[in-house]
Amino acid sequence: MSNVRYIKVSEDEDGQRLDRFLQKHLKGTPFGLLQKLMRSGQIRVNSKRVKAATRIEMGQSVRIPPMEDRYEEDKRVSQRDIKFIRDLVIYDDGDIIALNKPAGIATQGGTNIDRHIDGMLDALVNDQGTRPRLIHRLDKDTSGVLLLARSSDMARKMGKVFQGRHIRKIYWALTVPAPEINSGEIKAPLMKAGGFGKEKMVVHEEGQHAVTLFDIIDRAHKQMAFVAFWPRTGRTHQIRVHANHMGCPILGDGKYGGQEAMIDGIDHIRRVHLHARAISFRHPRTNKHVEINAPLADDLLKSWKDFGFDPNSSYHAFQDIKDI
Repeated sequence: MSNVRYIKVSEDEDGQRLDRFLQKHLKGTPFGLLQKLMRSGQIRVNSKRVKAATRIEMGQSVRIPPMEDRYEEDKRVSQRDIKFIRDLVIYDDGDIIALNKPAGIATQGGTNIDRHIDGMLDALVNDQGTRPRLIHRLDKDTSGVLLLARSSDMARKMGKVFQGRHIRKIYWALTVPAPEINSGEIKAPLMKAGGFGKEKMVVHEEGQHAVTLFDIIDRAHKQMAFVAFWPRTGRTHQIRVHANHMGCPILGDGKYGGQEAMIDGIDHIRRVHLHARAISFRHPRTNKHVEINAPLADDLLKSWKDFGFDPNSSYHAFQDIKDI
């Protein structure tokens, strides 16, 4: 058993709910136990009893009673994962960090998900001891640009940027077959399909409003296309469902495209060929234009080259849209 300790509330944590503060500092500790410790007065703030919803202030001292060591062990990031996530960093201006997330790893934890990006962010703590925060998410099967904020204030400001229309999120994909027209807009409402634990979206008239733009960068006749997608709304699996809805599923996406999205005899095709290529926006602090590009991973590079597409294409999709 460890001894009683005290954690000082940082500037970045000012105004945060106590329960969220505790979940961050005591990773792996069951939430029910934290509630019990607060109710019994064993967790206190500046020596006073508190509730889970209490808003803490910078400089306050949070008392943590003796905890079982096994809960504290969950907080540590392995050396393997420290190197893994630091190698993913492609941009860091002190306010915003960008990772080039690989496919196959979730952004956050969930059912049967123990290893995820959010669980490794202690490895990116800065000199002030501030842990980065996720600004948005990418699907587990999608690679590419993933943004983090260095402070809660920047996370809030970037959240507003994502909610507005002044951000450009460009995804690259290979579709089978190629769309019939070179560019267009897909408008189809989306909702979750039924079934416990099945995160699958379907087009349904009662679903949430969803819009995706597409622009073909190159074609391999009618059989396949190198396509840029721009989701104007942020629904789960939006691009994958919309691509399939227009009859051109993303290569390797068996979940939505079925066997039609596969090519027999080529194993690496089973990876969803969808990559968050670029994000551009006005920086909330400097108001300068920022554009972050994530290069294709090796497996996608192989596909792009095998099918005759240029992975270094300089084609600027959606040039006619000027709203940033």
